[in-house]
Amino acid sequence: MIRTTAVATPRAKGPVRVGVAAASVLGIVTLAGCAASTDAEQNDTTPSTPAAAATTEASTDPTSSATDSAASAGSTYADGTYTAEGSYQTPESVEQITVTVTLAKDVITSVEVTGDPQKSESKQYQSKFIGGISEVVVGKDIDEISVSRVAGSSLTSGGFNQAIEEIKSQAGG
Repeated sequence: MIRTTAVATPRAKGPVRVGVAAASVLGIVTLAGCAASTDAEQNDTTPSTPAAAATTEASTDPTSSATDSAASAGSTYADGTYTAEGSYQTPESVEQITVTVTLAKDVITSVEVTGDPQKSESKQYQSKFIGGISEVVVGKDIDEISVSRVAGSSLTSGGFNQAIEEIKSQAGG
């Protein structure tokens, strides 16, 4: 049944309004307390990776240097040029890209991405991605690479990240 006339609703009186306001303030204070403890947990200085641990240890020991620790740790991946394919889903189709990366001491020294877009919109986004990916990844450690959006293209990143994982396994990581 659809009503065409307005129905009066009871209105809260003074003491009820005060109670609701007090409960709201208490809820906000409680949530603010939770946020403060989360910030403290995020500021934990414990290294999260072995490389970070080595750097932290090296910086606290006056007889060693961070460079010595990094050199003794060696590279995780073999130097060379590797190629892998990655795919990603668009609203219209499944697209593929081919990623070629050159590694030197775990650092990406060059990257080339080629695509074979099936749809015109995919061609536009792949072109933007290909034009901007180099400045995002060249000069960075391959383990630090996980792109999410490059030059306005976000879906192509999924295929790129998939190819990078395959390249890591090819390079022995």
